[in-house]
Amino acid sequence: MDILTLMAAFLILAGGIAALISKSAFNKLIMLGVLTAGAVMLFVKDGFLDAAIAVSLLMPVGTLFILFLLGKKKEAAND
Repeated sequence: MDILTLMAAFLILAGGIAALISKSAFNKLIMLGVLTAGAVMLFVKDGFLDAAIAVSLLMPVGTLFILFLLGKKKEAAND
């Protein structure tokens, strides 16, 4: 097992466990980004460049969408 696989596995596990433990929705988004970084590393290592590109393009869009929904939720709570 090479070092890149170990680093990717560490990122995936650390991001997943931290997202489960975290209480804040914003911290969960950050940890989801860490998890995704590990997954993209594995995709590139295994040669799935098309999947890595798709994840790299769709993850920020999904993050913005979730942030938009969190803003709406806080806005509705203030009314």
